[in-house]
Amino acid sequence: MSRDIDDSSENVLSEWQRAEDEPEPEDAAGAWGTAVTEPEELEELEPRDLAVPTLDAEAPAVDEMEAPEEEPGQEELEDEGAPMTIELSHEHAAGELDIPDGYAVLEGDADGGRRAVGVVVARFNGAVTSRLLERALEELETAGVRREAITIMVVPGAFELALAATALAKTRRFACIVALGCVIRGDTPHFDYVASEAASGLQLAALETGVPVSFGVLTLDRVEQAEARFEKGAEAVRSALEMADVFSHLRAAASR
Repeated sequence: MSRDIDDSSENVLSEWQRAEDEPEPEDAAGAWGTAVTEPEELEELEPRDLAVPTLDAEAPAVDEMEAPEEEPGQEELEDEGAPMTIELSHEHAAGELDIPDGYAVLEGDADGGRRAVGVVVARFNGAVTSRLLERALEELETAGVRREAITIMVVPGAFELALAATALAKTRRFACIVALGCVIRGDTPHFDYVASEAASGLQLAALETGVPVSFGVLTLDRVEQAEARFEKGAEAVRSALEMADVFSHLRAAASR
């Protein structure tokens, strides 16, 4: 190894040794960092002038500013006090039945002349069934059915409609039976069982007896839906009378 390298190494080591032996000044810098300054020696910082935006006196007030344009397709909200309207679903297709010419056709009319009609109505949900019965009786009067030719049988609920309709039909005193009731969906499967059994039971009553039995039972999700469906009572009357009339035409045609 050359002498120059040895001398330089000795010089560097001697310099490090002298630096360790010399006392460190009081205001010396901290090891590997900036100078350490006691808190009392810190200079007070003057607060900076923050630029605070001021409102322009001539700028329009918030209330006077133009409202943003409404996005296309956005609907206006109704006033809180405005009544909520319930849009009815389309439960049938419009149009009349078209039968080609050249065929023998049996068709009845909702004509109640000289006919006796049995009406079975459920007491349960009476606020709804009362209105159904009212419309049914009005339609019977319009169709020409005399009041003394109408018999009304009251049952506890929609589940009992089928048995009562069967009993009325078996007397052979009535040309048709009109069944009126109301079932409202709740939190349990009760609705599904009662509505299904009422429908199938009334159909079975007609099939077993051969007497037309119309289905005038409302099956609702909410009681508010009944208001727009009380006409179902009149529809049930027209259906029953039409079936009774077409059956009379069938018997007349069969006897020829």
